[in-house]
Amino acid sequence: MMLLDHPVDLSGVAAIARAVREGRLSARALVESRLARIEEINPRLNAFTEILGNRARREADAVDALVAAGRDPGPLAGVPFGVKDNYDVAGRVTTAGSIINRDLPAAAIDAVLLQRLTRAGAVLVGTQNMDEYAYGFTTENAHYGATHNPLDTARSAGGSSGGSAASVAAGLCDFALGTDTNGSIRVPASFCGIFGLKPTYGRLPRTGTFPFVHEIDHLGPFARSVADLALVYDMVQGFDAGDAACAEEAVRPTRHGLDAPWVGEAAILDGWFADMADAQGRAAVSAVAQALGATGRISLAQAHKARAAAFVTTSASGGNLHFASLEARAGDFDPATRDRLLAGCLLPANAVLQAQRFRTMFREQVLDAFRHHDLLIAPATPCTAPLLGQATIDVAGQAVPTRANVGLLTQPLSFVGLPVVAVPVRNGALPIGVQLIAPPWREDLVLQAAAQLERVGVAQAGDGVC
Repeated sequence: MMLLDHPVDLSGVAAIARAVREGRLSARALVESRLARIEEINPRLNAFTEILGNRARREADAVDALVAAGRDPGPLAGVPFGVKDNYDVAGRVTTAGSIINRDLPAAAIDAVLLQRLTRAGAVLVGTQNMDEYAYGFTTENAHYGATHNPLDTARSAGGSSGGSAASVAAGLCDFALGTDTNGSIRVPASFCGIFGLKPTYGRLPRTGTFPFVHEIDHLGPFARSVADLALVYDMVQGFDAGDAACAEEAVRPTRHGLDAPWVGEAAILDGWFADMADAQGRAAVSAVAQALGATGRISLAQAHKARAAAFVTTSASGGNLHFASLEARAGDFDPATRDRLLAGCLLPANAVLQAQRFRTMFREQVLDAFRHHDLLIAPATPCTAPLLGQATIDVAGQAVPTRANVGLLTQPLSFVGLPVVAVPVRNGALPIGVQLIAPPWREDLVLQAAAQLERVGVAQAGDGVC
């Protein structure tokens, strides 16, 4: 790697960008090293759907040219990253994990978040595998293949942003962007042992991404440290009129103060969130709670109904979005996606309206839980990463279908749009994620708490490819 004069600290996004801006590291050489690693390792993981080598080299050369001219290329100068394949990338078709979308025109411009990252100097190296139309939790795609977990390639990387999480965990890129409707950032972060942020609904504009469920879709980053996660989050914040859900609050960026010690009041989510987790998940929550000084417990009595209502909303909205394609090209869908979308088309209006009304009621119940607490703590997944193709997992002593149930602890929270960081806790052979949950617009709290957990060694991203 074209290092100049002396060793370069490459431990994290900020350090890499600093070395590039100071001329101690060539962005082009850095990108070539990542592309070589992708070429070597991606065939074992299937994390990328398309490697954008030519674009990456052009962007890296542009960064190096700015440095040579004495200009600042930005806070993310030269840092390689990837995006889930439902983000628009100029000049290519946004497949969203489908073959039906191949008939769409190529995107004219990049998605808004991608534009913001490239303006900050980051370099896009490729698009990443996902469940078809983001409807899944395991990234086992009938068209583009399964993504393998870099910690154990026989296991799932989670979904639907599995390719993005696996690529970061394996060091194929330094951060990635995913989407989260029912848990599609937090589930793969849990399975792959990295950090993932699902911000408040409406915080980050979805302009230029292919939708799944407009009422619940969120965008957010994956990274291997809290500092990296927060830096990337800072770079993509801000209002954009292209997304009607992007709220006025999004104009005011969060200031998170990661170096400050955690001094807030936290509580463990009990009931559904404890009952549906396995022993490792409960132990991980206990370790997090102890590190944050959390002694209280709160039960959201209707969490199971929130999960059911999220299912109804997801199925109905997704079925409506793809209704024309289901009529004309049902055979071209991934069968696992098609059948659930068809079921959504058949849902009675009564069920959909009940789900919408319950969402408002449950949101008030959750907000009430924050009257005396700044943060809530819950497992991110009911278990560690299952094997690829594994039909069932054990939940509360019962064998239940894998694909439908690995998100049962994330769905009630995204349903009401709360900000959540998934932190990796490594208290077993495989990591498991813990959710840190804050009131709306308080991403600063979850990032501060995550940084505290990282400092004391409770939350740590893992290394390597199996």
